[in-house]
Amino acid sequence: MKHEIVMSGFGGQGVLLMGQILTYAGMLENKNVSWIPSYGPEMRGGTANCSVIITDGPTGSPMVDQPSAAVVLNLPSLDKFEPTVQPGGVLIVNSSLIDKPVKRTDIKVFRVPVNDIATELGNVKMANMVALGALIGATGAVEMDILFEAFAKKFASKPKVIEANKIAIKKGYDCVKQA
Repeated sequence: MKHEIVMSGFGGQGVLLMGQILTYAGMLENKNVSWIPSYGPEMRGGTANCSVIITDGPTGSPMVDQPSAAVVLNLPSLDKFEPTVQPGGVLIVNSSLIDKPVKRTDIKVFRVPVNDIATELGNVKMANMVALGALIGATGAVEMDILFEAFAKKFASKPKVIEANKIAIKKGYDCVKQA
């Protein structure tokens, strides 16, 4: 199985962190992985995206031109990446910030209010983890337990954030699974 994923949003939304954790989880599953970040010079508030490949075979080029899945956290990201998703692919849309309808009918679209869910959990900064959980629910790119392990290793020095973010990931996962 090969997952080619693009994650995109404003700088400061944690898009690159989502990609790092997903890539790390792929490594923990002994998959071949690549992670390529891309961001504008503005950083916080500018655009940011990353490409992640998780595969049993060779990764080849780390560039993802036609993702099998995309997570878009803001409207500019939807406009840029919706057309690139492979037919039959997955698009996770942050419906908290994007009210524009998706035009494509040949992809699976999951509208997830990631900011609203994170706010309900007490911290809007967890919106990226809600989105990551939704992505895992829609694609099965990595096992949930392995994703939790990757998050815990990444934040080993901040144990207080681990449990709260596990809940955020699970909420995003459940949101997609119940759709």
